[in-house]
Amino acid sequence: MPVRKLAMILARCCFLVVLVIVLGMIFADLRLPPWPAAGLAVFPIVTFVTLGRLTSAALKRTARTPVEVAAPVSGRWLAHNSPADKVPSHGLHGYGQTYAIDILVAPDPDTRPPFAMLWPLARGNSRYPAFGAPVLAVADATVVHVLDGRRDHLTRTSFPALAWMMLIEGMVREATGPSWIVGNHVILDLGDGTYAAYAHLKQGSVTVAVGDTVRTGQRIADCGNTGNSTEPHLHFQLMDGPDLDTARGIPFTWRGIGVPANGESFTPEQSTPEAESTPEKEAAPAERLD
Repeated sequence: MPVRKLAMILARCCFLVVLVIVLGMIFADLRLPPWPAAGLAVFPIVTFVTLGRLTSAALKRTARTPVEVAAPVSGRWLAHNSPADKVPSHGLHGYGQTYAIDILVAPDPDTRPPFAMLWPLARGNSRYPAFGAPVLAVADATVVHVLDGRRDHLTRTSFPALAWMMLIEGMVREATGPSWIVGNHVILDLGDGTYAAYAHLKQGSVTVAVGDTVRTGQRIADCGNTGNSTEPHLHFQLMDGPDLDTARGIPFTWRGIGVPANGESFTPEQSTPEAESTPEKEAAPAERLD
């Protein structure tokens, strides 16, 4: 077992023990000195920080040219947490997400409910146009991992719900492993040591299985709201291995689009297996939303 994988497993075990101790002290009148929980809590923190620094140093030593792939969606979408604005795009190198991007459907006019200060605490996913939108293969590839059974939860689109996700729900997910963070997901092997990961997919929407071969533009799932997600959206990334615990991020560029920055909308012209013989049209350039 790789040292990085073992360190992540041990860190999560320590984190789980700390959670059990804290819950026991709160709800079961468990009487323990504070040092066991504090000592165990240090190990995950040191592990995550150390692995993040090692990953950052490795990426600097072996800088890779962005891999060009097709866009994973069709229609008009909006970029968030983009590597065009900062790296690592989500603030962490962990789980291969150094160059990850979040995208959501951007209808014109925008029909997404606004973020709420206090109420409603959460909303149903059907209010968001990204929910159920098709997710497409970015290249001819082989499916190497599929998870499809996590439920789509309500949105976390108010300050109380966001605080719950960041301070409690997110910590529990972190302690239980990457599959609880990314939710339903598909990982494709694109060849040449490059893998594509699609996260937060809709429950029951995955149309492929491990070992399947897919073609560029083929629908592989639908956009959902599973895992550590505030609202229906797609989290996409390229990485150098299929294991989220040990993978390092790889920069990408979408054919005809590039990498849209935060707040930019884009509309790819996606070729499909059924329309492969039709000449490709030039993709619409990204445009910034004010």
